[in-house]
Amino acid sequence: MHVPNNVELIKGEIADYYFDNTGILYSYSKSILRTVENISNNIALVKQITGNKKVPLLIYLTNSPVPDKATRKFSTEQLPNVYTAMAMVSKPGLSKLIMNILFKLKTPPIPMKSFTNDAEAREWLLQYV
Repeated sequence: MHVPNNVELIKGEIADYYFDNTGILYSYSKSILRTVENISNNIALVKQITGNKKVPLLIYLTNSPVPDKATRKFSTEQLPNVYTAMAMVSKPGLSKLIMNILFKLKTPPIPMKSFTNDAEAREWLLQYV
């Protein structure tokens, strides 16, 4: 989970970001409890970074506390408003756990895929730029 040397991260409460020249937004997740309030603030930050355009997201996941049901519902509802697709990069098993928490019996509202390799994640996301 390394940040390229020539990149300055845009700092957020639940994640830090950078937007590359291919149109992919990179997110470096932080290990804090998500709430409706900090997710709302984060969505505003993402819209500011992307110029209010839906973009593919490559997110580097970290272990963080499981949010309450209202926050999980809100987060799921907001995904299609800001992202075209999401590639989750993590150690094996973590993204599967997060998918199970968020989308137990439902299909995700945008294309989502788990990766342990960020080059593969980036390649997959390019179709959603």
